[in-house]
Amino acid sequence: MKRLDECELRQQDRLYKALFLMRLGGLSVGVLVTLLWLAVGLVDAQVVVDRTIATVSDGVRTELITRSDLLWQLALQPGTPLNPPLEEDLRQALQTQINQRIFALEAQRLPRAAPSDEEIAAKITDILKFFPSTAEFETRLKTVGFSSVKDDNFENIIGQRVAIEKYLDFRFRSFVVVTAEDEAAYYRDKWVPEFRRINPTVIIPTLEQTQPKVNAAVVEERVAAAIETFIEEAKRRVQIVIIAEPTGSA
Repeated sequence: MKRLDECELRQQDRLYKALFLMRLGGLSVGVLVTLLWLAVGLVDAQVVVDRTIATVSDGVRTELITRSDLLWQLALQPGTPLNPPLEEDLRQALQTQINQRIFALEAQRLPRAAPSDEEIAAKITDILKFFPSTAEFETRLKTVGFSSVKDDNFENIIGQRVAIEKYLDFRFRSFVVVTAEDEAAYYRDKWVPEFRRINPTVIIPTLEQTQPKVNAAVVEERVAAAIETFIEEAKRRVQIVIIAEPTGSA
């Protein structure tokens, strides 16, 4: 098998990322596969290409999941090995990607304004808080094919995630209603026992003192439950095809 020189590797990487961005634009799997093989021909017929792992379809639109998608997912998770990745991590990343594709398909049913540059920058800033430094995070990005946090393709991926989060906020969070009785029950049954477990010698704050935190916790709990139910129901409506099991080797 031919060993690619640095120029060819850069060309191949650009082609893969271009295909990913075209997928976000809604091209069908058939068109994408054709384009992928045309792209490979531009590099070398013997080069091993990015593998398709799964597809998610609602009967009208199809989302493609490749091995690169799984690696990009792992790059955002602090402490997760990338070179080589663990098969268990890849399997978990696949499930995360499937869920994201389901949300992406659902979000397209309700078109909304694209995320702004400010929203994308804010999301990247939030991600960076989970890493010791920007340099360490960018090292992980380079491992999976991006140049930096300013890489246009990386920003496009984060933009897609912001769009999904905005859809989830609209679909689930905005309709959650929490009553005073709900807060009191959560405070008594969950917040106080957890506080005692973590701070056994500290005086327990009153509900009035902790109300904003309790309210937020109830909202998040209900949103998480609603999303879980939605995903379970959506998986019965869409077609998920696992083409290849993700493995640690390329």
